[in-house]
Amino acid sequence: MIIGTAVGIAIGALPGLSATMGIAVLIPLTFTMEPLVALGMIAGIYNGAMYGGSIPAILLRIPGTPAGIATVFDGYPMAQQGKAKLALRISLTSSSIGSAVSALALLLLAPPLAKVALQFSPANYFWLSAFGLTSIAVLLSKNPIKGLIAACLGLLIGMVGIDTMTGAERFSFDSLDLLSGINIIVLLTGLYAIPPAIELAFSSMKNIKPIAQQNEKDDDFRWSKLIPVWFKSSIIGVIAGIIPAVGGNIAALLAWNEQRRSDPDKDKYGKGAPEGVAAAECANNADTAATLIPALTLGIPGSAVAAVILGALLVHGLLPGPQLFRENAEITYGFMITMLVTSGLMYILGRFGSRAFIHILKLPASLLAPMIISLSVLGIYALHNSFFEVWLMLCFGVLGLVMERLEIPTAPTVLAVILGPMAEESLRRSILMSDGQYDVLFEGGISWILIGLIAMTSLTPVIKKMLVRFRGSRDGATIK
Repeated sequence: MIIGTAVGIAIGALPGLSATMGIAVLIPLTFTMEPLVALGMIAGIYNGAMYGGSIPAILLRIPGTPAGIATVFDGYPMAQQGKAKLALRISLTSSSIGSAVSALALLLLAPPLAKVALQFSPANYFWLSAFGLTSIAVLLSKNPIKGLIAACLGLLIGMVGIDTMTGAERFSFDSLDLLSGINIIVLLTGLYAIPPAIELAFSSMKNIKPIAQQNEKDDDFRWSKLIPVWFKSSIIGVIAGIIPAVGGNIAALLAWNEQRRSDPDKDKYGKGAPEGVAAAECANNADTAATLIPALTLGIPGSAVAAVILGALLVHGLLPGPQLFRENAEITYGFMITMLVTSGLMYILGRFGSRAFIHILKLPASLLAPMIISLSVLGIYALHNSFFEVWLMLCFGVLGLVMERLEIPTAPTVLAVILGPMAEESLRRSILMSDGQYDVLFEGGISWILIGLIAMTSLTPVIKKMLVRFRGSRDGATIK
């Protein structure tokens, strides 16, 4: 957990890298570990990376992770005012509090949800998987059509290999390497590790203003005024984590905006307000463990990093879903506790090692990029000693780069690879159990609730466009 937290902070502090990429690259290193030990390391990477993203956001105005965007608003102005040390301390404390609250929410809310999930039939699981795919594809991208394209690509990739119901080969093209399907780690590493490395290889950090002379006297700062900010932002972060496709970056923006809205002195935000840093960092870290609640209980990851963690569970022989709490309770609850422990380790390491972590930013992009690619190649080759999987990973890397350039989100593709086989198997099992009667899909209140949620999610973009047109026509009529 200590090593994972330190590595996570370092990854988060590197612009362009993320917790998703870090976990995807380092999962092969956990193959020889016991499952709980491996998950403890992954928990450390996850929590550490979410905090580490605030370091370049505050010092260089470069969010180390997408969730660090809101931290830039007030963190960088504080650094320019000579208060970088105070901003980093606020960020560290807020991140630790948010992570701890999130871990407690996971411990308290996941078991009851797991009991509810045990009541699900195969038909319910089919609609649940369909809802997860729809919500991720529609809500996670600016363009729902592009999100659906990404999800369909993931469904196609998930069909490669042997059909688990009949044993027939599908899309293997008579290749022995594809009979077992496409390994989720190969896909994750290709989509998330290679594109940032390629971008780093062709870019460098420029036009960075020097940090102002720092004021070391921060003892007069009243930390008690941040307690209401932490309380409110933690709740926002946990709720955002439970809702699929929301994510830490949206949670941070919501918390920052809510803090600004509720403060009588709104003008100070965006100019170096400590409350703005606290709100953003507390919310995006309160999202970490909370986003695992639907992932562990229902097998539906609410974010890309949750999908990667589900991949890690599968690698170690653990099947996400309600049966996880029944068949592997010790490991499951142990993983939840590691999320809480690593939130404390993050504070300790961050408190004493912030200055050391900042030096990582001095690594030139020309050196960092080949290091990432080399580590990715070695990790994938270590899976099955297969060069085919290495080339496949590189192909997915090029695909991921093209998708990013076309603004097609990669997260729906990854989630579809995980949820697609689950949806297909549940659909076919429910039809077989009912002797070919499709009516079984529409039996029970749970199925109709999920169908309603799918319809609402699918119609969200249409409703938004109608509201925009209505407001535009009304404003035009008012002007006339």
